[in-house]
Amino acid sequence: MFIKNDTIALRCAEPEDAKQIYAWENDRDIWRVSGTHAPYSRFQIEQFLLSDNDLAANKQLRLMIDLTETGQSIGCIDIFDYDALNSRAGLGILIDKAFRRQGYAKAALALCVEYLFHDLMLHQVYCSIDETNTESQQLFLSQGFALCGRRKGWIKTPEGFIDELEYQKMNKKVVILLVL
Repeated sequence: MFIKNDTIALRCAEPEDAKQIYAWENDRDIWRVSGTHAPYSRFQIEQFLLSDNDLAANKQLRLMIDLTETGQSIGCIDIFDYDALNSRAGLGILIDKAFRRQGYAKAALALCVEYLFHDLMLHQVYCSIDETNTESQQLFLSQGFALCGRRKGWIKTPEGFIDELEYQKMNKKVVILLVL
């Protein structure tokens, strides 16, 4: 395990996770949330999982969310757009439908942000959430993220265009030293 608490553990995705990730990535109900518009093949997912998983080189990292007690994978967190120079990264989270509304997303997000702020010493993390996804909005707000922007008519849906909301959390513990 990479990092854990009494409820959940975060770990790097492994090739053995391909079947579960394949099911999540090809669930059309979440495509709008993930920005996906076409299915992924199992081969594509396996190739991604076999890559070197280097956050600095790839600018992204997928962490699996496992139940601490059983080890069952119930979701994943994606760290993306990692920018070491500007000390920031984007976050996205997915919890399997069977495990939603049980506090797992909140616990996983807290652990991930702790890792990014403490271990990587990032200055900020951010996420984008469509205006209809009120559950995700509440999740990120509950973890200290603040609404910082709105992209009007950003996402096309069968019902019409909707806005995308931007949330951001700053690391108040990062100290930047200037050398004169």
